[in-house]
Amino acid sequence: MSGNPERSRALLLEEFGTLPRLVERPVPERPPGHTLVRVLAAQIGHLDLNVVDGRFGVLPDLPAVPGTEAAGVVLASDVHPEGMPVRVRGGGAGLRRNGGWAEHAVLRDSAVVPIPEGTDPALACCFFSPAGTAWAAVHAVAAIRPGERVAVTGAAGAVGALTVQVAARAGAEVIGVVGRPAKLPHVPAPGKAVLAADLSEEAVGGPLDAVIDTVGGAVLTTALGLVRGRGRIALVGYTAGRDFSVDLADFLLKDVSLLPVNLMTRGAEVAADADRLLADINSGELTLPIERYPAERLAEAAERLRTGEAVGKVALVFD
Repeated sequence: MSGNPERSRALLLEEFGTLPRLVERPVPERPPGHTLVRVLAAQIGHLDLNVVDGRFGVLPDLPAVPGTEAAGVVLASDVHPEGMPVRVRGGGAGLRRNGGWAEHAVLRDSAVVPIPEGTDPALACCFFSPAGTAWAAVHAVAAIRPGERVAVTGAAGAVGALTVQVAARAGAEVIGVVGRPAKLPHVPAPGKAVLAADLSEEAVGGPLDAVIDTVGGAVLTTALGLVRGRGRIALVGYTAGRDFSVDLADFLLKDVSLLPVNLMTRGAEVAADADRLLADINSGELTLPIERYPAERLAEAAERLRTGEAVGKVALVFD
């Protein structure tokens, strides 16, 4: 680790339900089987905030550094070349052990993956979840076919925006549903933008073949009524609420499939597809909006994500 600073900043979670505190600490030691990464950017995701709140099924022992996805360069490793640009995901990072909300992170070698030279670190740490989820939802789960009419909820968010674009590429007619007027302009072309409050068969132009729902809650209940018999709903997330109600008799008569999209179980199978989408985002063929904040502005960044005001992904930058 020659040439590395002796001190490093990190966001340290000391109590569930409170935001981590920015502290200075020694650069962490690297045990065998691990890689030391100089973190340049780290994602703030809903999963990370659920961990911070103590509301996820897997939680670290405190104090701990959150952050399940990050990107940077290798400083020391037995298997990865020094100076290689990488992204970090998996291996328990930010869940069972310290994660990427720090200038220096020690991760399992298997959690460190090379990325193309010149890739924006904020994009590198933010692309996999929306890209992998969008691909899985459109192709593996909902099996969207050319000519189908598909609504995507949360269509100005990172997952929703990419899903609109991936579904359009699959030949679908796409309607993007958003929760507030300010987000209508952020639904990517060629999706038609509709407010969730106005969600109706008239607003979407007739029955839908499928819905890819990234928000859950009452929006899911409404969307269920818009899908034609034997259509599909792919459920991605629940930022608008973990619960929804349905009349089971009507649900049986409707004969609509409600299908979960779980990237944790599908990550390996969509990895190559997500990487291809990364190349298209890098080239400008696809778009993925990202808001960037220094570590000192974690509270502001977290609040924008919690309230739904953020457009696209949210990332911390360490520079």
